[in-house]
Amino acid sequence: MKKPYQLGVAQLLEEFRRRESTSEQLVTSLIARIDEREPAVHAWAHLDRAQALERARNADRHIRAGKTGELLGIPVGIKDVIDVHGMPTGRGSPLFAGRQPECSATIVERLERAGGFVLGKTVTAEFAYLHPGPTRNPWNPAHTPGGSSMGSAAAVADGMVPAAIGTQTNGSVIRPAAFCGCVGYKPSQGLLPRTGVQPLSPTLDQLGIFTRSVPDAAIVAGALIGHDPKDPLSLSDMSLSQNDFVLRSRYQPPRLAVVRSPVWHLAEPAQRQRFEENLAALRAAGALVEDLDLGSAFEIAHETLRIIMFAEGAVTFAKLHAQQRDQLSPELNQLIEEGSRLRATRFEEAREQRQRLRTELLRRMLLCDAVVTPPARGEAPATFGHTGDPSFCTIWTLCGVPAVTIPVGLGPQGLPLGLQLVGRFLEDPSLLSVAQWCAQAIGLPERMPA
Repeated sequence: MKKPYQLGVAQLLEEFRRRESTSEQLVTSLIARIDEREPAVHAWAHLDRAQALERARNADRHIRAGKTGELLGIPVGIKDVIDVHGMPTGRGSPLFAGRQPECSATIVERLERAGGFVLGKTVTAEFAYLHPGPTRNPWNPAHTPGGSSMGSAAAVADGMVPAAIGTQTNGSVIRPAAFCGCVGYKPSQGLLPRTGVQPLSPTLDQLGIFTRSVPDAAIVAGALIGHDPKDPLSLSDMSLSQNDFVLRSRYQPPRLAVVRSPVWHLAEPAQRQRFEENLAALRAAGALVEDLDLGSAFEIAHETLRIIMFAEGAVTFAKLHAQQRDQLSPELNQLIEEGSRLRATRFEEAREQRQRLRTELLRRMLLCDAVVTPPARGEAPATFGHTGDPSFCTIWTLCGVPAVTIPVGLGPQGLPLGLQLVGRFLEDPSLLSVAQWCAQAIGLPERMPA
């Protein structure tokens, strides 16, 4: 019989509904798991155990009173660049250590309206960029967990929390999820609200979700999507609704387009081998699996994203750089200084290129249900100096399309490998159903670090 900390969102909600377990029992189990594993993993920037237990007891009172909520009783980890009232949001920087936000981010308010609550703040790289925080990979603490949503991925993968929220400006949801062995889902840009989230590049910044199964990711996403009038890229409430995220079984196997992308040469042998094995398993299960060449147009995608991110990052952090340069990491200072030298015309050209690539990607994906591609070069590297290469995420982040990575087993170093699936813009429910079909077709047993 599984312990509460090993259960996913869907099963927990069902047990709460049937009065088979309580949120307090869950949080008690999670705290015990955190106390056991946190000294090695360092996933949390802030955790108030007493407060978490009180919030769980309050959720249980609501359940006993017959109240309902899409996430009633579910604790969630929140990346420490996302404001939470009553908790410090340090943004991974000594400049903001102990900072107390006046109000919570919109995504947190929606979580609480759905009956969920914040278990604690998860570690982030400095300002959600490159300079790592203290988190270690839960499978092997000598390896990076990925970044910048390092704490969120590690906490979910290690059984410290059933779900967590992160951010992605290049590969900061998909890559750490792949490295840590959990599900990472980055919705179509504009579905999740960004108000109250520390910006890096407003054109590229997106929120994402970590869980241990695809259905759990769909449940969390359905509870949190919706228009945010303070976010200029937020989509209308008419785009997708919570009901769209109720996963339905596929009657036909999916049509999958295999994209090796312009950075295929960076994939390590173990990742390439596992990728081919995954494709064979999907074909054997009935999927139509065909190669898709994106063509030369997408060879500029990585440089395009870099120009946009550096130019906007230089503006975002200009004041900090002018006043507190010595308190910023070398990586962030380099971004600011290089970005400030970019010509305005080059930045506008990059934004126009992004729009053209979004249109071209939609055209090329018309005849498939999803793209399949690696989420990273391979297993998490044995380093704390950086968080790994985001190159296999760049095209999809740049174009703002939905992406999800699922764990597909362990590589030769005993660390997780993943498979990334990408959908057309605003076809998130279809993508999630395809991802669940693929997870079942590959048929891997659920595993958690010791």
